[in-house]
Amino acid sequence: MKQRIIFSVLMSFMLSSLMTGWVTWINLGWNVNFFTQWLTAFLSAWPAAALISMLSGPEIHRLSAYLANPSPKGKG
Repeated sequence: MKQRIIFSVLMSFMLSSLMTGWVTWINLGWNVNFFTQWLTAFLSAWPAAALISMLSGPEIHRLSAYLANPSPKGKG
């Protein structure tokens, strides 16, 4: 459980920071207020991303394991 929490926090931090930076730049461009605008978006997105990552992580992990190694039909 401890590793799952740490993973969720780190992964959501990385994705939130990169995605909010990218979308802020696309929508508003590079300007004198970029960092403030990005930080506002990031601080709104990160908690939601962390919670979503924490709650959906185990199911996504199972799905990715299945997709990587599907068992043949009729066999366990």
